[in-house]
Amino acid sequence: MSITITDVTYSFKAKPVLSAINLTLNPGFNVLLGPNGAGKSTLLSLLTGQRTLQQGNITFADYDITQETRAIMGQLGVVFQQTTLDLDLTVLQNLTYFGALHGLSAALVLERITPVLTQLALIERLHDRVRSLNEGHRRRVEIARCMIHLPQYLLLDEATVGLDVDSRKLIIEHIRAIVASQKLTVLWTTHLMDEVLEQDPLFILNQGKLIEQGLCQSLLLKHQQSSVFDLYRALTQPQGLL
Repeated sequence: MSITITDVTYSFKAKPVLSAINLTLNPGFNVLLGPNGAGKSTLLSLLTGQRTLQQGNITFADYDITQETRAIMGQLGVVFQQTTLDLDLTVLQNLTYFGALHGLSAALVLERITPVLTQLALIERLHDRVRSLNEGHRRRVEIARCMIHLPQYLLLDEATVGLDVDSRKLIIEHIRAIVASQKLTVLWTTHLMDEVLEQDPLFILNQGKLIEQGLCQSLLLKHQQSSVFDLYRALTQPQGLL
């Protein structure tokens, strides 16, 4: 179940934000790395149907996003950079409401999310209002929520930004475990280079352009760099600043 992005260009007014993006996301943990303002969130908004394609094409397996948006959205699990939880509802109320949007009963939602919440150390907060949770716990709720309808694709936009070390570690390890056990196609966007492993398919975005792509370990060898940080710096910094 791959995602194929073909010749995608997007502009805000006259300013290009994405320029001729071509990439394929295969099942597994795919990392889109780039600084703030690189165009990562814009690309996510196109993949989730929040923005309409201006140029190019996006397909999820055999589904064209411009033709079969609803079918695609039913297969997507999404965590945005900004929280979309209702702060005045409890954790359980947020999750059951989301499940109801997908035609799932409260009992089935509870059955599905109990193991996830247990793994994310949240099961004891099930009846707490989201407003009372810290940012790390809120993000864990969003991770649980995006799995309720058993999606084929997970899109996570800067899912660990601003979180404490323990929450970051727990979340990324949980997503990697899901990928390994369920063979999902995941796009993990980040500017935190320590979240990239050598075996990850890596896509590097800078100033709206896809400047490199391939297995991380292969790119390190290709560019003769010893770390993701050095690789990124070598590809993005003007020559005189290296």
